[in-house]
Amino acid sequence: MGEAPAVQEPLRIAMLSYYLPSGSKIGVGFQAHELATELASRGHQVDVFSDCPPVPGAAYGHRHVAMSGSLRTFRFASALRRQDYTGYDVVHAHGDDYWMWRRRAGLHVRTVHGSCFEEARHIRGAKEKLRMLMLGLTEVLASVVADRVVVVSPQTRRWVPRSHDVIPNGVDTTRFTPAPEGDAARADHPVILFVGTWHGRKRGKDLAAAFQRDVRPRVPGAELWMVTRDAPADPGEGIRVLGRLSDEDLADAYRRAWVFCLPSSYEGFGIPYAEAMASGLPVVATPNVGARYVSDEGRAAVLADLDGLGTALADLLEDAPRRAALSAAGLERSRSFSLTAVADAYERLYREPARTVHTGDRT
Repeated sequence: MGEAPAVQEPLRIAMLSYYLPSGSKIGVGFQAHELATELASRGHQVDVFSDCPPVPGAAYGHRHVAMSGSLRTFRFASALRRQDYTGYDVVHAHGDDYWMWRRRAGLHVRTVHGSCFEEARHIRGAKEKLRMLMLGLTEVLASVVADRVVVVSPQTRRWVPRSHDVIPNGVDTTRFTPAPEGDAARADHPVILFVGTWHGRKRGKDLAAAFQRDVRPRVPGAELWMVTRDAPADPGEGIRVLGRLSDEDLADAYRRAWVFCLPSSYEGFGIPYAEAMASGLPVVATPNVGARYVSDEGRAAVLADLDGLGTALADLLEDAPRRAALSAAGLERSRSFSLTAVADAYERLYREPARTVHTGDRT
């Protein structure tokens, strides 16, 4: 009889993320929370070091690195440098690890969720552009500091001088699921769903304008549901502002809508695209880096420039067979982004032999 496979010991993982869902709507924080939750459910000891307060009911530990005053995201990196990680097998940073030159655990992993250099090309305002450029420089430093550098999409490598693996962001496919066949969850009238911000690179304001200009005249009963917290009190006829939704209500909104649209000028990945696809919801997006990757270069979604966005949405609302085909293609594509597959990839990375990473102290 062959030998039984060796039982692998649980890992002790320190996860670093300035953001968490308890204090921020930034997608990196949601991803850090989801990954930490999944790893903890597998028996690993996971502690998240964050400026945000604990997430209620979280399955992982929380180490509060409290910050105040100005330039907090930059000073957070210095605060992380002073933490004690000697009890951990892995330090996994989702940002702000660029001052951690000296080895503090057996393995130091950095996930780069997008490029601040790329975002600086699209963001408005000189002050914000400068801030993004400075953050981009920290990403370059971090790619040198870490043992293993992960990017969430192949295109992100353009801005990262040193990377080893592509591991996408993960979506909980037990929560984001299509409505059962014959289920009455789908709205009885055409609904476009948006998840993002009215201002800034998510371009909710531009989507609302395209909806008013191009969609409502052709599809008079259509509605635009906007999961956002910065929209004006009266965004326009046919537009419903839903504010911030709970996880359960957001999953329900994906199942009820007819089409999902997020016309961002830049996404490093774009978790809402993957959530919509996993929910069986056809996706329309502008051809930013993340949308192109998640949609497999438009094979699993409609990619349209901002000027043609409204027309693309109206065309899709009027074409049920096309929506069904996109739903099936998106659902198949979303399997590549399941949270379980992503956690599997990180577990393999955490346990790679030491010869594949740097050894020795760094000063």
